[in-house]
Amino acid sequence: MEKSNPLQFLSLIVLLLHVSNSQLTPSRDSLYSTFLQCLESHTNPPHQVSNILYSQTNLSYNTLLQASLRNARFNTPSTPKPLLIVTPMHEQQVQATIVCAKSIGVQVKIRSGGHDFEGISYVSQVPFIILDMFSFNNISIDIENEVSMVQSGATLGELYYRIWEKSKVHAFPAGVCPTVGVGGHLSGGGYGNMMRKYGLSVDNIIDAKIVDVKGRILDRKAMGEDLFWAIRGGGGASFGVILSYTVKLVKVPEIVIVFQVDKTLEQNATDLVFQWQQVEPFIDHRLFLRLVLKPVIVKGKTAIKASVSALFLGGADEVVTLLEKEFPLLGLKKETCKEMRWIDSALLWANYNDGSSLETLLDRNDYSVHFDKKKSDYVQTPISKDGLKWVWKKMIELGRVGLVFNPYGGKMSELPSDVTPFPHRAGNLFKIQYSVSWQEQGAAANNNFIGQIRMLYSFMAPFVSKNPRSAYLNYRDLDIGIIKSHGKDSYQDGEVYGVKYFNKNFERLVKVKTRVDPENFFWNEQSIPTLPPSKQGIRNQFNKTN
Repeated sequence: MEKSNPLQFLSLIVLLLHVSNSQLTPSRDSLYSTFLQCLESHTNPPHQVSNILYSQTNLSYNTLLQASLRNARFNTPSTPKPLLIVTPMHEQQVQATIVCAKSIGVQVKIRSGGHDFEGISYVSQVPFIILDMFSFNNISIDIENEVSMVQSGATLGELYYRIWEKSKVHAFPAGVCPTVGVGGHLSGGGYGNMMRKYGLSVDNIIDAKIVDVKGRILDRKAMGEDLFWAIRGGGGASFGVILSYTVKLVKVPEIVIVFQVDKTLEQNATDLVFQWQQVEPFIDHRLFLRLVLKPVIVKGKTAIKASVSALFLGGADEVVTLLEKEFPLLGLKKETCKEMRWIDSALLWANYNDGSSLETLLDRNDYSVHFDKKKSDYVQTPISKDGLKWVWKKMIELGRVGLVFNPYGGKMSELPSDVTPFPHRAGNLFKIQYSVSWQEQGAAANNNFIGQIRMLYSFMAPFVSKNPRSAYLNYRDLDIGIIKSHGKDSYQDGEVYGVKYFNKNFERLVKVKTRVDPENFFWNEQSIPTLPPSKQGIRNQFNKTN
């Protein structure tokens, strides 16, 4: 009679635990003890690991779980909860977590900031644990060489503040929300209001450290250029645990310009938006003009307001002269321009216009959590004035969904589409972010507002990219496809969303994934899949080179 495998038996117990996630049972205590013993056997000194492991019976469990949760849709009693939360403080503890989770057979969700609005880093339909990297927030700045080493659990606000401490003329091109975690933001692409001048965050990464499926710590040289390519835009959580990135800093003027101009439909907003499409993707690379379109209530009726928010890496006189010539419908006046240091502009772009101190950038918990849904599109041909009028009519009819047009061009058009996994470069005029948020609770509200954003997304099909209808990885959208087979033999599922996120780069990502994680341990609802059994010969070839 064949002897039973204790690890297989424990895996069965873990699967049974998921049946009732609302009651605490001795079995969960047993899982905690088993995992703790495993961590202790793989770390030195072993006694430290009890302070980083939290079961559902721990008084700090709920606080930790909700600390980086940025979407109230996934903070309900019925939301599946992790069996354990691990909060490593040292690299060895990350290595041990991967080794132990793999031996037990439990899924690992990796969280750095929690801004994945589909909850991919902290929700699963199978038994799982969270590896929360928030303690990995060390940042070192080398101004002489213009580089920074930033750990994956640091936030963008922390990175911006630490750069400012060392230099008033350096910055890093990344997002405008300071509570976003570096690990997810950089590994998925990372864009912000300097991307037309300096490209994406991933375009400025020069090294990285990752824990792979074998528990090894690899830098760029050790991991090889294929894996280094993959984790700069392909999503790090598909390939391992990102420990840190080394990034190039960029130069900024001592004083930059920020302004906002608002227009209603009665103030020719349609003509403004039409002209914006003709101008912004081709204008001076130092200028970023984001266009926000949202329904507002005017005199008791729903209307559309267009807001142009700008960052210019230059002076006020220069940008006013430039826009008088290139974008006259904006009607920019010098008195509208605000002169400030780059670090102050980062605070303003984060909507801290109430006199908040720069230290606010260090507060990773300063975020208002509400119910939220986002989607994305890319536009390659300007939308006609008639088309825009149809869009306004649909937005008014729906009542809540807003659009953000983020301009491309500049550096984004200069780099090849395969220089990183992020493929949306030349040929794209701008990216659309669809967004809807609400405070109302309950399934009816969720269905209503999610239904609204889906209807607008469907309505926009004639105006956006096709074959594929592309999407941005860091605006995760489970509507466009999910892994249905819990990560096993899931190539066909992954191809649905993978081609939309990565276009022709998807196949290369699959090959890298198959080589570095052939058993698909690092998987989630929209991870990079491994090659299917039908391509087993190719798969075996990759495995032999691993």
